Amino acid sequence: MPQTADAPGADLERREGTDKVLGSARYAAEHTPEGCAYAWPVAATVARGEVRTVDDAAALALPGVVSVLHHRNAPRLAEPDDATLAVLQDARVPHRGWYVALVVADTLEAAREGAAAVRVAYAEEPFDVTLRAEHPDAHVPEDSDGTSGEHVRGDAEAAFAAAPVRVDTGYRVPPLHNHPMEPHAATAHWQDGHLRVYDSSQGATTVRDTLAGLFGLRKEQVTVVSEHVGGGFGSKGTPRPHVVLAAMAARATGRPVKLALPRRQLPAVVGHRAPTLHRVRLGAGADGTLTSVIHEVTAHTSRIKEFMETGAAATRVMYPSPHARTTHRAVPLDVPSPSWMRAPGEAPGMYALESAMDELAQALDIDPIELRLRNDTRHEPDSGKPFSSRHLAECLREGARRFGWAGRDPRPRTRREGPLLVGSGVAAATYPVVVAPSRASVQACPDGTFVVRINATDIGTGARTVLVPVAANALGVPVERVRTEIGSSDLPSAPLAGGSSGTASWGWAVHEACTALATRLAEQRGQQLPPEGVSATADTAGRADADSDYARHAFGAHFAEVTVDTVSGEVRVRRLLGVYAAGRILNSRTARSQFVGAMTMGLGMALMENSTMDGAFGDFAENDLASYHVPAHADVPSIEAHWIEEDDPHLNPMGSKGIGEIGIVGTAAAIGNAVHHATGVRLRELPLTPDRLLTHAL
Repeated sequence: MPQTADAPGADLERREGTDKVLGSARYAAEHTPEGCAYAWPVAATVARGEVRTVDDAAALALPGVVSVLHHRNAPRLAEPDDATLAVLQDARVPHRGWYVALVVADTLEAAREGAAAVRVAYAEEPFDVTLRAEHPDAHVPEDSDGTSGEHVRGDAEAAFAAAPVRVDTGYRVPPLHNHPMEPHAATAHWQDGHLRVYDSSQGATTVRDTLAGLFGLRKEQVTVVSEHVGGGFGSKGTPRPHVVLAAMAARATGRPVKLALPRRQLPAVVGHRAPTLHRVRLGAGADGTLTSVIHEVTAHTSRIKEFMETGAAATRVMYPSPHARTTHRAVPLDVPSPSWMRAPGEAPGMYALESAMDELAQALDIDPIELRLRNDTRHEPDSGKPFSSRHLAECLREGARRFGWAGRDPRPRTRREGPLLVGSGVAAATYPVVVAPSRASVQACPDGTFVVRINATDIGTGARTVLVPVAANALGVPVERVRTEIGSSDLPSAPLAGGSSGTASWGWAVHEACTALATRLAEQRGQQLPPEGVSATADTAGRADADSDYARHAFGAHFAEVTVDTVSGEVRVRRLLGVYAAGRILNSRTARSQFVGAMTMGLGMALMENSTMDGAFGDFAENDLASYHVPAHADVPSIEAHWIEEDDPHLNPMGSKGIGEIGIVGTAAAIGNAVHHATGVRLRELPLTPDRLLTHAL
């Protein structure tokens, strides 16, 4: 039976699913223009210094090698806003893995062989890659967007000292890497002064604008296509060096050039989640009411581009107290530039806060759900604004019911199955509602179908699919009559797929365009459409980015049951349950996929994902999927994701909130709290690996 337009939360299959299964969905590296050459980058082998010489004679002598680009012969670029894109422009080496040359050849094999033959001599300099809270260069970054810096309310230090019950503890989250299934890749082609690029990116409009600036072009001289993207998790949220190198090589050689980054090079050039050191102090009365909240976060950043992992930002949202201080400190080091990774700030920050809340519940001998309920609020603590909707309490209660929390013995180490200790834990989650201006167009065709055009990006989230019911509802037609065109900068401009903002931003523009078209069609009722159809457009600038009188956030509750092997120290997750309050769910199938995927990523963060910055070598020790472990099927139980319907009129015309990131936010803390419940051991550093557990008597 056809799916009707007005079915709330319609369970729609992915529009591109068949193409992906059949292999006809083409990714950035699968476009091969006639005469296409292949590129392979040469990465710096020192942690800091300068390039003295580049000896490319052996590489150029190899069959098939076309060119070797380096800082002495590469095309000149305009100075970028993002210093990580100033590739092959000077001799400086700011960190190990920085690109110092690029080999272009007729085949991929020749390019790789040529890169191995390039000899680079360096003038090495002393370097520092070790993060420590007492580092002399630690500083409070500029709070340009209201999320970093320091926020103070009342006298948190004095209130903490006077509190009857106190928790003062520290947590550490290691560097984490995005590692999307599709590595970063681009195919670039110059033709008659026009640059066309197929790029693996979360936002083709941003890449177009950046390339135009770097190469001194008008925006209409650049087309960027990101039609299918195999994951990004934030690492493709801004342009990365590969797309600049591909365009440079294509200009220098006069041929189309394809560049797919080797996976082992990704940690050094496409961003990572910076390691964070947390100190959390919670003061409370005997009834569990918070009187003081102090959350201090220290994270590393690179020396070429400052990026702050804002781990204390969510603390400003969660629980009220008359006194609070949240502080971020950045430490510039000779490391690759950190960047966005799914739920930046919220994921590591809520691991620390929600673990500390569990410790406070234990100190108070209060159920951890009850403690959170006693500190619920209808107003955002820092701003004082009322929440547009906040159903955290409902998520906790519904999750407790589904999980069977009432039957839980709160005492640690009380449930054993042979050598296995069994425990359960809970954590809350939050993520802000982010909306950006967007444009969209919609065309009514004479055959009765409708085409929505917008430069949205589908990074595996189902963007093509979820925009269909938005359009169909506004037009009042079945979803089968609507199709979408996305993923090209030649389409109406749209913000990137990131910050859980995509559907809210794109959908707003699509809704407005379709509403305008429906009005036009109603006025022409009974008239035959012209051959070119009838169209309408929308631009939400000035409204989507307008200030709101409300604090707008999604909330959720995570529950976990784990087993801990007292012999091996291995932690296994038996059950994961998430309940979310994220506005109106527009497509239940893709929504559930997003929640489950994020919870799986949170499981990896809790139990196995870990990177180590080698202080002597100046590089990440885990730089591929053999050493950087992510969950396999055997690690992941049957995950339950549920939601409560929210009617929030203060968001956008659809009443929707972002859902791509909130699923990871509380998962690691829930698992960590469950491990403590199972063992009585509180580990405060991720991941919760067997070696760390076995240092305690299990």
